[in-house]
Amino acid sequence: MKKALLLILAAALLSSCGPTNALYYWGGAQNGTTAYENLAYQSYDKQTPKSICNLVAVYEKMVTNPGGIRQVPPPGICAEYGYLLLRPETADIFMKNATDAQKKLFQSDDYGVLFSERGKEMLRKEMELYPESARFIEPLIKKLAR
Repeated sequence: MKKALLLILAAALLSSCGPTNALYYWGGAQNGTTAYENLAYQSYDKQTPKSICNLVAVYEKMVTNPGGIRQVPPPGICAEYGYLLLRPETADIFMKNATDAQKKLFQSDDYGVLFSERGKEMLRKEMELYPESARFIEPLIKKLAR
């Protein structure tokens, strides 16, 4: 009887180990990796206008509709997204190559101004959500202000 009780207790304890839901949403699973992992790799490995537009779209979805237990974008995503938006060529690439569905994610056609403002907003949001990132983000914001 004691062995059975100990066995049931051990099974109950072990079955409750580990999270059942992800802490953060990384853009959905695709072939064992997340959409973020796939698109980020494609964008940095073989950067094309299409890969940049896809990455902008997945970042926008991740920050506007965060999932996971915490319901906030994962660490580093706002900073990466902000940096991507602030790159001078991103707005022009997006304007010329984005699909209609990707363009619908934004309320403006002036992507230069929109991406500049949104990029700075994302850098500030990264520091707000993850204060430890301020050490890296503040110098970048100061450099961009020049």
